[in-house]
Amino acid sequence: MSSDPWGRVDDAGTVYVRTAEGEKVAGSWQAGSPDEALAYFKRKYDGLVVEIDLLERRVNTTDLPAKDAENAIGHLREQIDAHHAVGDLDALRKRLDGLTETVEKRREERRARKARQSEEARQRKEELVAEAEQLARSDQWRAAGERLRALVDIWKGLPRLDRKSDDELWHRFSHARSAFSKRRKAHFAQLDAQREEARQRKEKLVAEAEALSDSRDWGPTAARYRELMQEWKAAGRAQREHEEDLWARFRGAQDVFFQARAEVFAERDSEQRENLARKEELAAEAEKLLPVTDLKAARSAFRALNERWDAIGHVPRDARPRVEGRMHAVERAIQEAEEAEWRRTNPEARARATGLAGQLQDAVDKLRAQIDQARAAGNAAKAAKLERELEGRQALLDQALKGLQEFGG
Repeated sequence: MSSDPWGRVDDAGTVYVRTAEGEKVAGSWQAGSPDEALAYFKRKYDGLVVEIDLLERRVNTTDLPAKDAENAIGHLREQIDAHHAVGDLDALRKRLDGLTETVEKRREERRARKARQSEEARQRKEELVAEAEQLARSDQWRAAGERLRALVDIWKGLPRLDRKSDDELWHRFSHARSAFSKRRKAHFAQLDAQREEARQRKEKLVAEAEALSDSRDWGPTAARYRELMQEWKAAGRAQREHEEDLWARFRGAQDVFFQARAEVFAERDSEQRENLARKEELAAEAEKLLPVTDLKAARSAFRALNERWDAIGHVPRDARPRVEGRMHAVERAIQEAEEAEWRRTNPEARARATGLAGQLQDAVDKLRAQIDQARAAGNAAKAAKLERELEGRQALLDQALKGLQEFGG
């Protein structure tokens, strides 16, 4: 008989393994010596150790599914419970028990992680739905459309929830996308209708612009072209394939008219610049009449200059106020000289001026006498009041005397 700390072989060739529950039959051996029998069953034990070592590493270092780990543990436990090996089988059972606890812990961790991921996915999908529903009301068609497409890609990358929750959220998400697409389609349909209306309106504007291009009624036609441009802007944009062609025709018709007008105006401007030079010469001659010393001669000479002025014709608009202002200044000076001469030679006006001056002089003299009396009486307040009144009357008298000088008096 041969023995070992963990097993023995009896004389009949039966191999036993020692366990905490006592000896268990590991098998029988008839082909060799008892030592060879123990060595054979110890190698089977070593094989179990290697398998357990490998399983522990897989459980601890990989994402081995819990079900696969449990199946492997169960398979090893069956082999250990069969006692077909010699060694510390109880220690192997303890290792399997510990490994079972680890697998169960990993299962709970995965279950918690999956629940956490599911909740995060639910929250993320609810956020996507809320954003999609907000975008469904947007009028930023390009940006909102691109964002909705991006949200679909994000949705596809998220884990599925339970079927009911996932279907409900997807229904809201899909409905928001459909609502946006429906609004966008309606918008662009309306836009197409507006652009077609704009095209028809602009066709009419182009036709009128082309009909006016040969007009030589410069002012009214230019004004009408300005109105047509305002109507063009108010009409909105036509379809892209029509807009550029219509604009080229519209602009081309205006160019024909305004080019013809520019040529005529250039010739007219040249003539008006010549007129300006001639009128400036007349204005210089008129200014030589000042100051007026001989009213009759100045009046006659200015009348002759004015007749020549009227015969010359138009000058450039921007120069008109300046050159006409010079002639008007001379005309006003002659008119003022005429008025002064009339006042000087008018007997009635002279008499009225003399009478007014006399009245004012009497009033001044009277006030001076009253002031002297008040001072003599010691009434300073009354004297001061009369002095203020005297200042006013004296000013009027000075003005009246100045007027008398214009009559040579």
